Amino acid sequence: MATTESKIPRIVEQYESEILNEWTRNLLHNVGNSATGSISESELRSQAGEFLNLFRRALRRGDLEDVEGGEWQAAREMLGNLSRNRGMQGFTPSETAMFVFSLKRPIMVRLRAEHAGDVQALADDSQRLNDVLDKLGLYTTEVYQTGREEVIRRQQQDMLELSTPVVKLWDGILALPMIGTLDSSRTQIVMESLLERIVETGAEIAIVDITGVPTVDTLTAQHLLKTVTAARLMGAECIISGIRPQIAQTIVHLGVELEGVTTKATLADAFAVALKRLGMSVTRAHHV
Repeated sequence: MATTESKIPRIVEQYESEILNEWTRNLLHNVGNSATGSISESELRSQAGEFLNLFRRALRRGDLEDVEGGEWQAAREMLGNLSRNRGMQGFTPSETAMFVFSLKRPIMVRLRAEHAGDVQALADDSQRLNDVLDKLGLYTTEVYQTGREEVIRRQQQDMLELSTPVVKLWDGILALPMIGTLDSSRTQIVMESLLERIVETGAEIAIVDITGVPTVDTLTAQHLLKTVTAARLMGAECIISGIRPQIAQTIVHLGVELEGVTTKATLADAFAVALKRLGMSVTRAHHV
């Protein structure tokens, strides 16, 4: 167990400029060898200077063993922002964590000189330095991963919204062509998109086309019925098109009740029914 008083705060305070220069050179070398990320030299120097300044202040006021304390908050916030930015700049989690880990070397060089002849004191401070920078380095990895997951969730949400377009086929007629699996989260987006368009256009009929839905199970059928019910509550009648023979057999086998819901084999058939219910028809023009 470490028992000697740490000299790390004084060393960082006394040699801050030298440590920053050596650390920055190491960072520039690592970035130059990066196969993925991209960052300017000026931005990297600025980040290194900002973090080392916050690191020095935290060492002076805080506990080396507790990087969760309030004295370390500013340093952690800076690392959090850096990690999220590095994720967007294309760096890997390991490359992001190396921003912190590479600070060990220039500090260790001065620790060895300071503790020359005192093996125990050097071992104690080496352990302290490794512990605090390892914790901060792992923190950058955690923030990086969380940020990437948020980006992925947003991208998935955007893709879901893009994959459920509501098209105006005719005055009073909307179509919602669906492609892919229909799950609970997507059903919610489908209903919101459809209801918004019904309000915007005053549509009386909405055609939900499931030609692009690969399979229909009990849950999928329930989601369809929810969409139909929501549209009805907004004053629009729903027609489900794209009922292929296999899907029709599956629905019957599952015992799903589609009573009161008009179904058609194709979108064209559904459109023809919609026009008829609105008292309209399409006729071929006769050329003279």
